[in-house]
Amino acid sequence: MSLPTLPGWNWGPFTFRLPFYHTKLCWPEALQGLFVAAATGLALVPLMTSFFGLSFEEAVAISMLHMILLSSALIVFGEPYAPGWITPALPLVLAYVLGTYEDPAMRFQAMTALSLNFAFLLFFLGISGLGKKFVFWLPDTLKAGIVLGAAIAALKRVFIDDAERFLLQQPIATTLACAICLAFAFSLPLQKLKLRFRFFALLGALGLLPGFIVAAIVGPMVGEVAYDIQWGLLLPPVGEAWAKVSPFAIGWPSLEMFIQSVPLAIITYVILFGDLVTGNEVIREGLQSRQDEHLDINPTRSHLSLAARNTLMGIAAPFFPTQGALWTGVHVIIMQRWKLGSSAMGSLHSGLVSYYLMGVPLMFLVLPLLTGLKPLLGIALSLTLVMTGFACAYIAMSIPRNNTSRGTVLLIGAALAFFEPWVGLLFGILVTLVLVGWDRNPDPIPHED
Repeated sequence: MSLPTLPGWNWGPFTFRLPFYHTKLCWPEALQGLFVAAATGLALVPLMTSFFGLSFEEAVAISMLHMILLSSALIVFGEPYAPGWITPALPLVLAYVLGTYEDPAMRFQAMTALSLNFAFLLFFLGISGLGKKFVFWLPDTLKAGIVLGAAIAALKRVFIDDAERFLLQQPIATTLACAICLAFAFSLPLQKLKLRFRFFALLGALGLLPGFIVAAIVGPMVGEVAYDIQWGLLLPPVGEAWAKVSPFAIGWPSLEMFIQSVPLAIITYVILFGDLVTGNEVIREGLQSRQDEHLDINPTRSHLSLAARNTLMGIAAPFFPTQGALWTGVHVIIMQRWKLGSSAMGSLHSGLVSYYLMGVPLMFLVLPLLTGLKPLLGIALSLTLVMTGFACAYIAMSIPRNNTSRGTVLLIGAALAFFEPWVGLLFGILVTLVLVGWDRNPDPIPHED
């Protein structure tokens, strides 16, 4: 017997689902998304204002376009995952773009080159079906080195490269936010408390929000945060932002930029593939509890939808890698409520689209919310990078199976974090071959006993 699936309008391999018609509003997810998605979606604003020559309002406009494109994964393409950034690749991208180019226009051109290279790679590997074979062919040591490189680059960005600009400006609030989020996400003693006490389980389910709220309260007390809340609505200046970022306005990347960004596009694809595997495994686990809805997992559709979103992002609001497949924490949280049954959440697609406020990015229009969050965005950025660094580090360290491989992973990670992407990738391939060999895992998808 075939399982029912949520209706929609099919076009090619995709399914368009109109909010409020094909998908229903789920208030718990909508309320969470209003605050968590706002804080996270605006985390790149300090980077865009500090290093890319944008005003606060222009950076908000770019972030709004990113959120609209993310929502299109659910509404326009019919993906069954909560979409998000390819966060582990972000520190590597920043190290490359900020370390190679000084001019803001050239930095945006480099972002365009990365986005379009990545989109072409996704399209080719999706159409040909070679994506899965490519990642399975890579040796484990090299994959672990790539992930550890992201961890080192993330922590280097927070504690060295941009420490004076962000961390040292708000040291107490940032430290508290990071400590609380690390504890609730990864602390083994707290994991036991979550199983025993519902209060700790609820706090843990809120993701980054508890640490962010503590920073928002403590920051003013210690003189690190000053609020200047304004009332009304903001119409983000999309036209002005377009004139500063789009290749149609500032010129297209040079051939050299396209060539230089190829290794980083390949590295990002390796990370992305891990997200797709994770998303699929979470869905498969959830389907054991819910057998009343069919969730369509289609790798070709995912590759093509990601290619389309990265192409649009690259020509309209280039900031790589904000168009990925999975926001893992959100995906897990929504799946947990979906597993409770149709009375809790009629359809997974309804819960997903509700979290993204049904595709309408209200948080980028409400001036009190934006101005209230503005002094906290440096904290949000540092928090995002620290959490990324920690998560990437423990993932990378769990992959090697012997001491030689572990040492090699550290060498590769350091090379990727401190040198240009093509140098780090070439070094990683050579040192893997010399010290470990092509240690391919015949079963590269981990399965817990």
